Amino acid sequence: MINEVLNLVKRFSRLESEWGGTVDPVGNMKVTHKAALLLGFCLASLACGASPQQPSPKGWTLIWSDEFTGTNGASPDASKWVLETGGNGWGNHELEYYTSRAQNAFQKDGNLVIGVLKETFTGSDGVTRDYTSARLKTATHFSKAYGHFEARLKVPKGQGIWPAFWMLGDNIESVGWPACGEIDIMENVGSEPNKVHGSLHGPGYSGATPLTAIYTASTPFADEFHVFAVEWEPTTIRFYVDGSLYLTETPANLPTGTRWVFDHPFFILLNVAVGGNFPGNPDASSMYPQTMSVDYVRVYARK
Repeated sequence: MINEVLNLVKRFSRLESEWGGTVDPVGNMKVTHKAALLLGFCLASLACGASPQQPSPKGWTLIWSDEFTGTNGASPDASKWVLETGGNGWGNHELEYYTSRAQNAFQKDGNLVIGVLKETFTGSDGVTRDYTSARLKTATHFSKAYGHFEARLKVPKGQGIWPAFWMLGDNIESVGWPACGEIDIMENVGSEPNKVHGSLHGPGYSGATPLTAIYTASTPFADEFHVFAVEWEPTTIRFYVDGSLYLTETPANLPTGTRWVFDHPFFILLNVAVGGNFPGNPDASSMYPQTMSVDYVRVYARK
């Protein structure tokens, strides 16, 4: 939170001449009434979890985004997202049922909220689960090869929780997984509150043996919003948390005899799983409901 406030103050300072404020040589801010209103608005936005619009990263142009500015309670924009449903374990022995209900995915105060509930739920396929959540994807609406992909979000917490911001190759229906490729921009498991994982999965380096690294923060990621991003170029993928680079992968890092499959369009996914191979199952310490709040998802292309 401190870093975000400082960034707002720096942004405010750059606007001082336009709004009539001044900053003295030792950094004390002297502002007009109009400038004070601007700073107050920015700080109020931060408190609500929304971020003031930031310029594009240097060298990149915004080409797609969702700022989640719909009416409170509204479903995600159906022209951008598909809500996947089902409770088949999703290949990882997960315990949740993904629904398309407003209780599990809705917009509120400029954010997308994925709500994880502990409840007995039976889907139209006859599968019954004790947890519900949501899984959104841009497949059939948007996919892209190469670019800067980022989201500002706040993860849920607790043993057995598994939030993710990730991508899959849009040829998954024809070649299957992992041949389609998978880019995990951010995964967190509740038992590791201060850590997030960035990973690449492909044929011969998938499941428990991806190309991967861990970013460790000084405080739990569930305490505040963070920006997670990748910069994806033809032979390089870089992973960032809050602008800090922590992993760079290239074809040279692949296991012998495997191939680089990150050369075609991918679509974006957001979801929160419960239980499964990676996080383990909930226990007596787990508390529900849990939420993942997403301020925005943005995609940029090279200028």
